[in-house]
Amino acid sequence: MDSDPRGFPPEDDRSAHLNALLREKRAHAAEGGGAKRAEVQHAKGKFTARERIDLLLDEGSFQELDRFVAHRHTDFGLDAQKYDGDGIITGFGKIDGRPVCVFSQDFTILGGSFGEGAGLKLVKLMDAAMQAGVPVIGINDGGGARIQEGVFSLAAFGELFYRNTLASGVIPQISLILGPCAGGAVYSPALTDFIIMSRSTANMFITGPKVVQAVTGEEVDLETLGGADTHASRSGVAHFAVENEKQSIALTRKLLGYLPLNNRDEAPVLPPADDPARADAFLDGLIPADSSQPYDIKVLIEAIFDHDSFFEVQPDYAMNAVIGFARLHGQPVGVVANQPLYLAGVIDIDASDKITRFVRFCDAFNIPLVTFCDTPGFMPGVAQEHGGIIRHGAKIIYAYSEATVPKLTVITRKGYGGAYIVMSSRHLHADQVFAYPGAEIAVMGADGAVSILYRRELDDAEDKEAKRLELTQEYQDKFANPYRAAEAGYVDDVILPSETRARLVAALELFRDKHGKLPAKKHGSIPM
Repeated sequence: MDSDPRGFPPEDDRSAHLNALLREKRAHAAEGGGAKRAEVQHAKGKFTARERIDLLLDEGSFQELDRFVAHRHTDFGLDAQKYDGDGIITGFGKIDGRPVCVFSQDFTILGGSFGEGAGLKLVKLMDAAMQAGVPVIGINDGGGARIQEGVFSLAAFGELFYRNTLASGVIPQISLILGPCAGGAVYSPALTDFIIMSRSTANMFITGPKVVQAVTGEEVDLETLGGADTHASRSGVAHFAVENEKQSIALTRKLLGYLPLNNRDEAPVLPPADDPARADAFLDGLIPADSSQPYDIKVLIEAIFDHDSFFEVQPDYAMNAVIGFARLHGQPVGVVANQPLYLAGVIDIDASDKITRFVRFCDAFNIPLVTFCDTPGFMPGVAQEHGGIIRHGAKIIYAYSEATVPKLTVITRKGYGGAYIVMSSRHLHADQVFAYPGAEIAVMGADGAVSILYRRELDDAEDKEAKRLELTQEYQDKFANPYRAAEAGYVDDVILPSETRARLVAALELFRDKHGKLPAKKHGSIPM
């Protein structure tokens, strides 16, 4: 071999041997459980762990860590089943040029089971991510705790859960579920900020169908018990359910584009490409004058924020509430709204939890909140009361009251009773509150109020229906409008719907550098 042009000698035989050995070991580690097991993954419509990382990260940016870690156990034949990496790939790279840490479980190695070695790798990765202040993205596809390792695998999970908790509110944590995720393994994703599941391959459950049948007698299949649609629409565990792994990864990249790297960083602002003063005239006729008639709040949201920027979160769960990210003159904001199309926008237990968690996430990562209020109240009924609607509804109060980010609120129509208060009202210290001309801000709807306030008059009236109509109109004119609240200073201005975008852009600019402080304390006691 020719010498180096700078005068250095060529590698000697020993150096050549050592370098070749390293390349060989790297190649062996990259094989995972081998080509045959990789083929099985592909036959199931699944990518391998490394292929997933390559799809997720910017090309050529991945830097692997701990590729040679292996387990130290010998029971149950484990001494003959040692693999470099111990069934999980860890490292860091970039998404759209921004740094992230990432791990990917390798199902081709012992079914992706989680052992002591994998735990060691993840603990190091989580610690590094917190020190560096970058998000962690986890790709889950494994059989849960490695049974052969006993308490050592449980200890590894415990250390991971502890890190998930410490990282919460410090760095964004995103979980992709692209295969099985069972038993104790589900709790790490459950502690993260967002869960994305692939319909074609993913499932999550504490106990599988066979255990459920043995214990309870219930017969259920994997999809019904813990499939993507189940968790995205019924349990609320998953935030997104998409068709396949490629869509899961693409959605992850898109989601990250709205998030800061950490709780001290700013969310990425894009150069504005939309007129901040844009006023869509159709909005002035979007909301029916008859408050019993529904409309789609998403149409309003799409028109107000930057074109094509609304990114809905949990679209299939508690659909009487809408949450998601959007951009307002290029700046990411969190959007919360009641949805009159479903249950008239009433707030129930599931909607309460959905709103609360999103508000707290946005506040933790300094993302301003824009809230659209149109709700007749909290859901009545024995099931809701016994299920704890009082406790769950109180969580929304807690979340908005604790939030110190800029809080902008628009009352589009109904704002009744306690539900009006909890939806980021002035009384929970929203920074600016706007109302539309048809907004009804009152303790309750006119019909119910008249029935209580004028019971005797209605009983004594000769024409009860005519009297009821008269009193209802009188109540609406006096109380069920935005002007009494505006007179009291609880509403900053009454605006036309078409003016909303311009007013929100201006308000966000005013409060962009808001610094809110809470009383000194270890932490509060949210009504969980």
